[in-house]
Amino acid sequence: MNSDIQHPYDRLTPDRVLDAVESRGYVSDARIFALNSYENRVYQVGIEESDPVIVKFYRPERWSREQILEEHRFSIELQQMELPIVAPLVSDGESLHEFEGFLFAIFPRQGGHAPELDNLDNLLILGRTLGRMHKLGAAKAFEYRPEISLQRFGIDNINYLLGNDFIPESLKEAYKTLTQDLLHRLETIRANNRFNCIRVHGDCHSGNILWRNDAPHFVDFDDTVMAPAIQDLWMLLSGDRQSQTLQMAEVLEGYTEFMDFHPAELNLVEYYRTLRLINYSGWLAKRWDDPAFPMAFTWFNTERYWAEHILELREQLAMLDEPPLAVFGQL
Repeated sequence: MNSDIQHPYDRLTPDRVLDAVESRGYVSDARIFALNSYENRVYQVGIEESDPVIVKFYRPERWSREQILEEHRFSIELQQMELPIVAPLVSDGESLHEFEGFLFAIFPRQGGHAPELDNLDNLLILGRTLGRMHKLGAAKAFEYRPEISLQRFGIDNINYLLGNDFIPESLKEAYKTLTQDLLHRLETIRANNRFNCIRVHGDCHSGNILWRNDAPHFVDFDDTVMAPAIQDLWMLLSGDRQSQTLQMAEVLEGYTEFMDFHPAELNLVEYYRTLRLINYSGWLAKRWDDPAFPMAFTWFNTERYWAEHILELREQLAMLDEPPLAVFGQL
């Protein structure tokens, strides 16, 4: 990376963050705290005689204005249905603002901790909440937000990685051969399993769920997309097959109180898990010109990482041939 080339976020100084917040009528007490976020830049900003707010500056050129506004409208719709969603604050009829070339949104601060996903009672509650979310998500489609597709998450990332100097030369052929096999298997699964896509959270891992007062609060709809319902459900699973079967049964018991679920969507759990693994490496590579990434992910550009990643993908190829979770007999 050429150190003489500035990244757009280099201009996002603390003063500029505070000026952006105050441009929306807030009076800052000058306390600013950077939160863990790499794709965007997110800060907690203190406000005089009021609670702090959370300010998110969207990564330039990642999403269009229309796509971000669609994200906001979806989360606000969910909040208006009294779902525990942390949606952007609206002022003067606007949820998305611009300041000196940066698009940003302001959110209320939400306290809480990551949910205990090995607690079956918690999974039942999460299933109920996601069932209500998906009921509204299925009411209409996004116009601008994309789908999670094999092309975007799989093929494009693999081509990018093979076409740039991230994979060590000694491992490149192994990666190429393995991913060709993976793509062939994924294409077969996709062809045999076509389901309706609905509006989903899209990145429903425990880091985007804050547990408070015995209830989940969903944050960060930055990756909201069109996808089958299973995309928001499989990330709640962990452990061995038996554990995942019990967990999914509990999630679906709550989910189906509010939303129908097509049992054959369970065929797609490993399909979406595989795409996520491929996309993660592609995401790191595509963001390597952002100085925050080499500092935070020092292990990425190493032979050890790629050897372990290839092993992980090899294991995932085997998982694609395993029968899907069978949970409906337990509901």
